[in-house]
Amino acid sequence: MRILIVGNGAREDALSWRIAQSPSCEALFTAPGNAGTSTRGENWNIAPTDGKAIVERCIQERIDLVVLGPETAIAAGVGDRLREAKIAVFGPNRSGGRLESSKTFAKRFMERHGVPTARAAIVHSLDGALKALENWKGGVVIKADGLAAGKGVVVCDDVASARAVLGDWYGGNKVPGGGNDVLLEAKLEGREVSVFALADGRAMLPIAAACDYKRAGDGDTGPNTGGMGAYSPPLGFPDDMFDQVRERILAPVLRGLLAEGEEYVGILYCGIMWTKSGPFVIEFNARFGDPETQVLMPRISGDFAALLKSAADGAMDLSLASVGGQSCVGVVLATSEYPRVSTPIAGLDPDISLPEGSQAFWGSTQAANGRVMAAGGRVLTVTADGEDLHEARERAYEAVGVLATRLGSKDLSYRTDIGKL
Repeated sequence: MRILIVGNGAREDALSWRIAQSPSCEALFTAPGNAGTSTRGENWNIAPTDGKAIVERCIQERIDLVVLGPETAIAAGVGDRLREAKIAVFGPNRSGGRLESSKTFAKRFMERHGVPTARAAIVHSLDGALKALENWKGGVVIKADGLAAGKGVVVCDDVASARAVLGDWYGGNKVPGGGNDVLLEAKLEGREVSVFALADGRAMLPIAAACDYKRAGDGDTGPNTGGMGAYSPPLGFPDDMFDQVRERILAPVLRGLLAEGEEYVGILYCGIMWTKSGPFVIEFNARFGDPETQVLMPRISGDFAALLKSAADGAMDLSLASVGGQSCVGVVLATSEYPRVSTPIAGLDPDISLPEGSQAFWGSTQAANGRVMAAGGRVLTVTADGEDLHEARERAYEAVGVLATRLGSKDLSYRTDIGKL
């Protein structure tokens, strides 16, 4: 197959790395790609949201399968345009992508179809928000409705803190992602886990899970980010975790989608809080997560590209690829001021070769004249696998030390507690 991956982050680099090893992959392209994807195939200088240009180039290059990486491409309707052109797509249409692109849509959808989730209020102004909080008990999770690159959620332990955040958002027209719609949720207590389900329009099955670290600093301190690291598989969850997620979450989600005329194809990322009463959905993503993808891809064996194509064709065949039992830990190297500022870094060493069992996936970068230019923010994700979490973690941080020295940039920082339980 001739395969296109849409996107330019470390998630797309990891997908490219795994798909390039698939026996069914004849040629690989990425739009727009990064310094890592350019080593495995051709990068197209096309924005991930430019559906028209992507379709035209896909026809020209006789592309057999397109894998949608970022949420922006899904929200822009790139999947819709490709399907109109009869090109196989792994990734949902814009309408299905609303489970991620609109927090209020997702909440109403879950309430309509009996998916376990926190009680919530949807507000559209500061006055409305303050009124909703008048008799609120406990902590408040404030979520901007639209896409905000992982920075549209604030967890408040009390109502007073929530009022301050909302005053800042509405008072300065600074609601992340734009707009005025905000979701107020009851703060759930438990442990977070991300479960990834594969969907072909008629079925939806969990295939893997991971735990990620969203805060910028060690000990889950500092502001929320797009993710500073992850490990897989999760530890400390029930042995029947997938069974519970399939019955309590995926089954009603699938019934609801079909009832509303939506054939959802791609990955459904279920961000879950595991409480004393079982799993509750915190959020949905309509694509592979970042940095979770970087720790999932090293665990996959078989013909991953053929698996994605089978789902895109409406008949997923889980026998084509499988997720192994080894552990994988991923650590994100980011610019020091992230997420407040994403300062570009130039002149990075493109040599990211690491010991066997370790990988490094580039974020938003470009290679030119033998060096790498990074846009800033999350620059690299360094991963390593092992027989258990402890071994994987030791190898990952050993690789981080090697790579940080080789890159020679003092502007990169990382958390030191990824995978430390």
